[in-house]
Amino acid sequence: MPRANAKKITVDYICEDLGINRSTFYEWRQKGRAPKCFRIPNGDLRIYLSDYENWLAAREDSA
Repeated sequence: MPRANAKKITVDYICEDLGINRSTFYEWRQKGRAPKCFRIPNGDLRIYLSDYENWLAAREDSA
């Protein structure tokens, strides 16, 4: 079910937050290691902020 009112973030936001290059993010995505993404009508990727926060928390638990 879509989360219409949920905050959505961009790949650029994640890259800046983590201090990584876009190529690193897309490599992680290709390997299934990036947070869950979805495409908006113009083809750009977006990530729900809550999914990103949960993804980060899971990385902390395994560190």
